[in-house]
Parts: sequence; C-alpha cells; structure tokens
Amino acid sequence: MFGLGSTELIIILVLVLVIFGAGKLPEIGGALGKGIRSFKKGILDSDAIDVTPKTEEKDEEEKEKK
Repeated sequence: MFGLGSTELIIILVLVLVIFGAGKLPEIGGALGKGIRSFKKGILDSDAIDVTPKTEEKDEEEKEKK
C-alpha cells in the first residue's frame, strides 16, 4: 500500500491520534470521506458549464426559440 510497511502505518496512526485526539478522529474521517467522494464525483461527472464560444448561428437559433 503506497510502499508503506505496517510499522510506518502504525507510527502515522499514533502521530495522528496524538495530534488530533481520539474525539476528533471520527470527524476527520468523515470529512476525508466526503472530500474523496466529492473529488470522484467531480471527475466522473460531465462538465456542467459549457465554455465553448457561441457562434452567430447558435445565437440566431436561440433567438428563434424564444
């Protein structure tokens, strides 16, 4: 897993526990999960904003539809 052994993972977990405390760990885990989920959703979803330049033909078609 990312070239980390079990000893390195244990040291990292102990440091995180000492820095943030046991009470904050669930909040940090939840925020990390939401961030990862949002990142995946942003990558997989198609772009919501169309940034292609409008041509005169498209402008005329939009005016006709209105």
